[in-house]
Amino acid sequence: MGSGIAQVCASAGYDVVLLDVSKDQLAKALDLIERGLNRLVQKGKVNDTKTVLARIRTTSSFADLSNADLVVEAATEKEAVKRAIYDELKPHLKDSAIVATNTSSISITRLGAASGRAEKFIGMHFMNPVPVMQLIELIRGIATDDATFEATRKVAETLGKTVALSEDFPAFIVNRILLPMINEAIYVLYEGVGSVESIDTAMKLGANHPMGPLELADFIGLDTCLAIMGVLYEGLSDSKYRPCPLLVKYVEAGWLGRKAGRGFYDYRGETPVPTR
Repeated sequence: MGSGIAQVCASAGYDVVLLDVSKDQLAKALDLIERGLNRLVQKGKVNDTKTVLARIRTTSSFADLSNADLVVEAATEKEAVKRAIYDELKPHLKDSAIVATNTSSISITRLGAASGRAEKFIGMHFMNPVPVMQLIELIRGIATDDATFEATRKVAETLGKTVALSEDFPAFIVNRILLPMINEAIYVLYEGVGSVESIDTAMKLGANHPMGPLELADFIGLDTCLAIMGVLYEGLSDSKYRPCPLLVKYVEAGWLGRKAGRGFYDYRGETPVPTR
């Protein structure tokens, strides 16, 4: 997500500092961005890869964010990780800087309080893959001020994205609807109603979805799916959001989807095959 956000921001003319604690991850991110830009050049959607790449520099030091006007945190969907990042970030930001989180489910109000600058904190939920997907969900915390909201909305529009406004409820709009559907598909598999292939085929051809729900879960990451269902279950106290035990089992096994080589499909061969 971070590399995708960096790519669209640099493509829109912004100077970008891409931060990660791992230099290897930063190198992978730059390679991913370059390959993505090259594909867009081939399609005639981008004129010059080098110009865009020249706007991106990488760092592992939070001090290099001292001149940033907007910081977009795109860490894993774990609140403790995000809070630790804000603690590192606080001493280096200028007073006018806006902090946005790319969380897909966690309370913006709670994260804003942890950031130490709740008035200048907002949810800016990009969809994956960022260069392709048109939507950004904007979510105000209870303390987010009007200037922060308007400035962030203008940035989103300059990126060529369409904005959907969401109230600060668990999982917001997209994942409040999408993840329970994926979780239900996993229950259908768990209960033996249909196989992996039957479930995905049924939803692709019967509901005109571009990806089946189990294929999509693997793409998102099963750990992320579980984390979001956990936020829904705990935040709304409703049993209909209980994560499927099979989802929990796959995450415990380390079968997290595409990024791990195995999830509901095994991706280690030439063609993905169901694991169940």
